[in-house]
Amino acid sequence: MLTLQAVRKAYAGREVVRGIDLELRQGECYGLLGPNGAGKTTTLRLALGLIAPDHGSIRVLDQPVPARALEVRQRVGVVPQADTLDPDFTVAENLVVYGRYFGLTEREIRPRIPDLLEFAGLESRADSAISALSGGMKRRLSLARALINDPALIFLDEPTTGLDPQARHLIWDRLKRLVARGKTILLTTHFMDEAERLCDRLGIMDGGRMICTGTPAELVAAHIEPQVLEVFGEGAAHWMERHGTRLCRRWETVGETTFCYLHDIQPALDALGGAAGLRYLQRPANLEDVFLKLTGHELRD
Repeated sequence: MLTLQAVRKAYAGREVVRGIDLELRQGECYGLLGPNGAGKTTTLRLALGLIAPDHGSIRVLDQPVPARALEVRQRVGVVPQADTLDPDFTVAENLVVYGRYFGLTEREIRPRIPDLLEFAGLESRADSAISALSGGMKRRLSLARALINDPALIFLDEPTTGLDPQARHLIWDRLKRLVARGKTILLTTHFMDEAERLCDRLGIMDGGRMICTGTPAELVAAHIEPQVLEVFGEGAAHWMERHGTRLCRRWETVGETTFCYLHDIQPALDALGGAAGLRYLQRPANLEDVFLKLTGHELRD
């Protein structure tokens, strides 16, 4: 469905995509993760043929990109980060106008609208102005709009950023339905729980490179100890001085919280018993632990 081989792209002498390989299989949701500036959005733009690579090859739906980018974009769906709905049109009119960009006639588009609005949970909003929609409704409409041409491959660039938990869960449900229908999804997200829930496979980018790939479970097993103990409170630093190096195979402090990564958590729990001024959280390792280990804790702007 999508193949990038040794793709590179530089701006003003700075290489932002540095020889990445990527392959999407039909009917999977593939997550592309990374901190700000890692090269994710540039990778999407390259795959869509909006910019040309400096080196390497790209094929989308078995077509060379950017040479056949126009034909490819007729067969894919895109949900960008920013809201691009037209405020001058109603919900239904946005779908009609967008469908015309794909060469569809209004006679072809109108019968598709009820199913798309049902899919987005907007059945009663066909005649609503865009300004009357909540943020969650707008994102769901953007997703429905991206399906107007019945695409085989869908690009989603941080589709749930800024949404409340209810709206996020509804969009997750809709994305799972798309995959169940055989659609292929390339998803970028900063939400690690979103990636774990939705993605069959994923890749983590940093500094323009693909630093690891695999299923969420494979990445957790390969890079992180199975148990995590988060210790926080006024006495956390003192507790770590006394017990940390003896009990924790690996640990790090971020702010007031110390993260202990363990294979056997019981000795650490025993040492915490009765410790004054301490609170702790015991949990299994997750994808966020992997992400922070591989890309670091520093802010990226």
